[in-house]
Amino acid sequence: MSRLLISVIVLLVVVVGALVLLGSRAHEVPQTQVEKAVSLGNLS
Repeated sequence: MSRLLISVIVLLVVVVGALVLLGSRAHEVPQTQVEKAVSLGNLS
């Protein structure tokens, strides 16, 4: 194999590995419902 082909394969493996690592780290935070007391004067 030529050095160019080996370099391209190594670069692709590094890029794919980085994408998988970043993809596994990004987790959405579950939403929490916050209930607040509302006075009757603010409803009108």
